[in-house]
Amino acid sequence: MTTTTTLTSKGQVTVPRAIRERMALKPGDKVQFSLLSDGTLIIRPKTRRLSELAGILHKPEQQSIPIEQMQVDLSAEPDEE
Repeated sequence: MTTTTTLTSKGQVTVPRAIRERMALKPGDKVQFSLLSDGTLIIRPKTRRLSELAGILHKPEQQSIPIEQMQVDLSAEPDEE
Protein backbone atom coordinates (compact mmCIF):
# COMPACT_ATOMS: atom_id res chain seq x y z
CA MET A 1 0.00 0.00 0.00
CA THR A 2 1.44 3.37 -0.99
CA THR A 3 -0.13 6.72 -0.19
CA THR A 4 1.05 10.31 -0.12
CA THR A 5 0.46 12.91 2.57
CA THR A 6 1.73 16.47 3.17
CA LEU A 7 4.12 17.60 5.89
CA THR A 8 2.84 20.66 7.78
CA SER A 9 4.97 23.61 8.87
CA LYS A 10 5.01 22.04 12.37
CA GLY A 11 6.45 18.78 11.02
CA GLN A 12 3.18 16.87 11.33
CA VAL A 13 1.59 14.47 8.88
CA THR A 14 -1.82 12.86 8.74
CA VAL A 15 -1.74 9.09 8.59
CA PRO A 16 -4.16 8.18 5.80
CA ARG A 17 -7.40 6.53 6.92
CA ALA A 18 -6.74 3.25 5.08
CA ILE A 19 -3.41 2.85 6.92
CA ARG A 20 -4.90 3.84 10.30
CA GLU A 21 -7.65 1.29 9.84
CA ARG A 22 -5.33 -1.48 8.67
CA MET A 23 -2.96 -0.85 11.59
CA ALA A 24 -5.88 -0.44 14.03
CA LEU A 25 -4.53 2.95 15.16
CA LYS A 26 -6.73 5.05 17.40
CA PRO A 27 -6.33 8.63 18.67
CA GLY A 28 -3.66 8.70 21.36
CA ASP A 29 -1.81 5.63 20.07
CA LYS A 30 1.93 5.95 19.70
CA VAL A 31 4.02 5.13 16.65
CA GLN A 32 7.75 4.45 16.49
CA PHE A 33 9.91 5.81 13.66
CA SER A 34 13.09 3.95 12.68
CA LEU A 35 15.39 5.33 10.00
CA LEU A 36 17.62 2.70 8.40
CA SER A 37 21.07 3.49 7.00
CA ASP A 38 19.78 3.17 3.42
CA GLY A 39 17.18 5.91 4.01
CA THR A 40 14.24 3.56 4.52
CA LEU A 41 11.78 4.83 7.11
CA ILE A 42 9.89 2.24 9.15
CA ILE A 43 6.84 3.26 11.16
CA ARG A 44 5.53 0.75 13.69
CA PRO A 45 2.48 1.09 15.91
CA LYS A 46 3.18 0.98 19.63
CA THR A 47 -0.33 0.10 20.68
CA ARG A 48 0.21 -2.32 23.56
CA ARG A 49 -1.38 -1.06 26.71
CA LEU A 50 0.27 -1.55 30.08
CA SER A 51 -2.83 -3.44 31.21
CA GLU A 52 -2.19 -6.00 28.44
CA LEU A 53 1.21 -6.80 29.97
CA ALA A 54 -0.16 -7.59 33.42
CA GLY A 55 0.80 -11.08 34.50
CA ILE A 56 3.10 -11.95 31.59
CA LEU A 57 6.00 -12.66 33.94
CA HIS A 58 3.96 -14.65 36.45
CA LYS A 59 4.59 -18.38 36.52
CA PRO A 60 1.37 -20.35 37.20
CA GLU A 61 3.05 -22.48 39.87
CA GLN A 62 4.45 -19.42 41.67
CA GLN A 63 2.44 -17.70 44.40
CA SER A 64 1.66 -14.02 43.73
CA ILE A 65 3.22 -11.44 46.04
CA PRO A 66 1.30 -8.23 46.86
CA ILE A 67 3.14 -5.02 45.89
CA GLU A 68 3.30 -3.97 49.55
CA GLN A 69 5.53 -6.97 50.28
CA MET A 70 7.86 -6.11 47.38
CA GLN A 71 9.07 -2.88 48.93
CA VAL A 72 12.63 -3.10 50.20
CA ASP A 73 14.52 -0.74 52.48
CA LEU A 74 17.65 -0.04 50.41
CA SER A 75 19.22 2.03 53.18
CA ALA A 76 19.50 -1.01 55.46
CA GLU A 77 22.85 -2.75 55.64
CA PRO A 78 23.01 -6.00 53.65
CA ASP A 79 23.03 -9.26 55.60
CA GLU A 80 26.43 -10.89 55.78
CA GLU A 81 26.20 -14.58 55.05
